[in-house]
Amino acid sequence: MNSVPDGVIQHILSLLSNARDIGSCSCVSKRWRDSVPFIPSLYFPRNAFDSAAAAAVAASVAAAADVAIGRMVAAAVRLEELVVYCPFSASALASWISLRRGSLRSLELRMDSAAPDKSPAPATLDCIGAAEGLEELKLWGVSLTSSPRWGCFRKLRTLEIVGATMRDAALKDAVAACPDLTDLALLGCDGVGSVSIELERLERCRLDFLGPGNCSLSLGSPRLEVLEIQGFSWIRVDGNHKLRSLCIAKNTARVYKVEMGRLADLEYLSLRGVQWSWGAVASVLQCASEVKHLVMKIEFCGDFDTLQPFPEVDLVEFFNSHQKLRKFEIHGAMFAALCQKNSLKKLDLRFVIPCLEEVLVTVRSPLNAEQKLNTLESLVKYSVKLRKMVIRISQMKNCNDTADDFFEEICKFKYINHGRVLIE
Repeated sequence: MNSVPDGVIQHILSLLSNARDIGSCSCVSKRWRDSVPFIPSLYFPRNAFDSAAAAAVAASVAAAADVAIGRMVAAAVRLEELVVYCPFSASALASWISLRRGSLRSLELRMDSAAPDKSPAPATLDCIGAAEGLEELKLWGVSLTSSPRWGCFRKLRTLEIVGATMRDAALKDAVAACPDLTDLALLGCDGVGSVSIELERLERCRLDFLGPGNCSLSLGSPRLEVLEIQGFSWIRVDGNHKLRSLCIAKNTARVYKVEMGRLADLEYLSLRGVQWSWGAVASVLQCASEVKHLVMKIEFCGDFDTLQPFPEVDLVEFFNSHQKLRKFEIHGAMFAALCQKNSLKKLDLRFVIPCLEEVLVTVRSPLNAEQKLNTLESLVKYSVKLRKMVIRISQMKNCNDTADDFFEEICKFKYINHGRVLIE
């Protein structure tokens, strides 16, 4: 290493980011220590100061962390990325950002590790606004009940907030301060009743909101390609978009209405939840006639508290409306709807499923066994490109002779179609 030129040493050490590794290297020699200013990234994990925690209370650990982090931030004059997961005092954050506001491009903070006795949460967020050149901002465990005074992040492309308590107005103001976002993720958040987002350059959006309440979403982004949302009962996405991947889920309460416009470019669609209005399901399926990969995992429909099965869905009509479908994962109520007595009433010799290659079916009840077998046989018979069908027998409700007989028929079906049909 003594023969390596200084520039090479600086380049090698600049590939480090973990604060402990950088601290160890700076102790090797003066030459290595002189390379610290060229470090572009600093990462302080949760256990960065565990040795101090063994002999001190949390406030003392935070104070020690403030000194150590401040010293390393001051030394790294070209710092572009700062990630702090360990405990720190909120009042120190402003000084770190002030030191490197000119070079800092990426900032990730675990705010629930900040010592609460130094400054209130809104003031902690306000100081982030000084880093006007940020391109990526990630915040964990933050309280966003008051609007942060950020000014405008013109260069910010990625905003990710995880585990936050929010209010409608504060969320709206925070997003408005980042007008040129391409990636937005709000995950494990709660406290809002209505979310409205209008971003011209947004391409990827993930929204995961907790709680049993009925939350609404209004989204307008002409460049939107990927959308994953969870926790909304009313959903409206401006029809001017370029969606290729769409996931909608609701683990509690109900999905009442979904407005999407035509999903002409959609390749992947996932609909999940306990209860959806049939109107919402039908609306999305109608708009997504060009979809290639469809996941249906909804247990019930119904607009009110009463859980209802899906109405009958004609298999021929369904696949004629989704001719580009290549992979189909079907669970619960949708499979039962396709297996009703009149499901194959429009079947004729000209019918064919042209593109379907893979099917995954979850069967949880032996009820209506004959129709279920007829549906499975039809999927194999009329899918000219089918390579694999997986039948997943999961949590069979009736553990009696009826279930045994049904499973035996499923096994016979598997052996008749050896190589294409599998049982899990």
